[in-house]
Amino acid sequence: MSRRALLRQHHAVGSVLLRSIATHRLPPHADEASLYVHWPYCLKRCSYCNFNKYIPRSQNHAVMTECLQKETQTLLQLSQVSRISSVFFGGGTPSLAHPSTIAAVLETVSKNAHLSDDAEVTLEVNPTPAGKASLKDFMLAGVNRFSIGIQSLNDDHLRILGRDHNSQHALQTVSEARTLCPGHVSVDVMFALPGQSVKSWESELEKLLPVCDDHVSLYQLTLERGTQLFKQVERGELSVPCDDATAVMYKSARRVLEKAGFCQYEVSNFAKNGAVSEHNIGYWRGHQYIGVGPGAHGRFVLRAEGGAQREARTQTLEPDVWIREVQRHGHGTRRRIQLDHRGLLEEVLVMGLRMNEGITQQHWELFSPEADFQLIFGTSENVQELQARGLLILDDRGLRCSWEGLALLDSILPTMLLELEMFFQSRVSIDQQKHRHSESQMTVYIRET
Repeated sequence: MSRRALLRQHHAVGSVLLRSIATHRLPPHADEASLYVHWPYCLKRCSYCNFNKYIPRSQNHAVMTECLQKETQTLLQLSQVSRISSVFFGGGTPSLAHPSTIAAVLETVSKNAHLSDDAEVTLEVNPTPAGKASLKDFMLAGVNRFSIGIQSLNDDHLRILGRDHNSQHALQTVSEARTLCPGHVSVDVMFALPGQSVKSWESELEKLLPVCDDHVSLYQLTLERGTQLFKQVERGELSVPCDDATAVMYKSARRVLEKAGFCQYEVSNFAKNGAVSEHNIGYWRGHQYIGVGPGAHGRFVLRAEGGAQREARTQTLEPDVWIREVQRHGHGTRRRIQLDHRGLLEEVLVMGLRMNEGITQQHWELFSPEADFQLIFGTSENVQELQARGLLILDDRGLRCSWEGLALLDSILPTMLLELEMFFQSRVSIDQQKHRHSESQMTVYIRET
C-alpha cells in the first residue's frame, strides 16, 4: 500500500472517531409512524391564536382533498413505513372539512400502509351547532376519537377569546360526542384568562368535570405577540393573572382533576379509565410522525432515499402555495433538516420529561445505547441540585420530574439540555485526542516504512 493510500485510510479512520457518538443504525420504530393531517381553514381567527390558519374567501374541498391524499401517499412512500399507529386531524378547524375528505385521507393511508381497525383516529372539533351536527358523519368516515375545543364555560371569557361558540353549545357538543363515542372524547380547557381568579377557575372546573368524558387537556393562555389579545393586554384594556396566581391555578386544577379520578400522565393531559391519547404519547416517546397539510411538521427517516437519520420536515404554510407545490411535486415540503444524534436525543429528552413517567432507562437506550443517564447526568452538580430540591428523580428506573418538578419543567429543561450538550462536547474532545494520538502513531509507522 502506498504512503498516500495509508494517509487516506488514516484520515478516514479519524473521521469515524470524530463521529463515534453518532448513530449509524436506523432510529427505533423506523418501520412505523403516526400521521398528523393539518386542515388550515377557520371561519374566524380567535383573539389569542397565532396558529397556521386562514379565513378562506372561497374553498375548493375537492382540490384540498386531492392534495391531502397526494401528499399523504408521497410521504408514506418516502418513509416506507409499514404501519401507521394513529391519525390526528388538527387545525385550523378540521371539523369544517367534509367527512368525505377525512374518509379519503384514511383510505389513502390504508392503501400505502397498515392502519388497523382499532387504530386511534382523532378529529379536533369546534363546539358549534354545525360541529355537533357533523359528529356522526365523521364517525362513519372513520374517526373514533373527538378532541373538543371548549376552552371555557364562561361566556364572557369565550367572547374575549373570540370564540364562535357559547357555553351551551359546548355542553351540547360534548354530550353528543359522548353518546356517539363513549370513553373517547377529550376536552380542551384554558386557564389564566383575562379577569379570571383562582376561585372562579376552580368553580369552572367543578362545573365542567361532571359533563366530561375520560380525557381533559389543560392549557395556560399564552399571549402571543401580534395577536389581538396581546395588543389588548399591552394597551391595558385587559389584564391577565400574575405568574403566582397562574401557578396556583395549575396546581389547583391538578388536585381537582385527581380528586375526580383523572390521572395526570403529561404536563397538560389527564385521563381516567386509561383513556390516554395514543397519538400524543407517540410524540412524547420520540416516535416517528409524518405531517401532512399546510404548515404541518414531521419527524421521520426517508428510507426510500437511503436515509438512516430522521429529518425534521415542515410543509409550506400558505394553503394556495402548498396546493400548487403538491400538484407539481407530490408534496409541499418547504424545509428539511437532518437530525444528528444529539438533535434526536434533545427531542427525546424534552418530550419525554413532559410525561409523568418520564423516560425509562430502557427507552433511552433505544436512542442512546452508548451513553445511559448516569453517564450523561449522574455527576452533574446542576442535576444533583435539582434532585436535592425535590424537582427531578434520577434512579435505576430512569429520569423523570417529581410532582412539583413537572409544574416547573420549563425552568428545568435548559439545565438538562446544557448538560447533554456538555456531554457531547466532552466526547468530541476525547475523540479528537484519540485521533491526534492515532495520527502520531501512524506518522511514525509511515516514516519507518
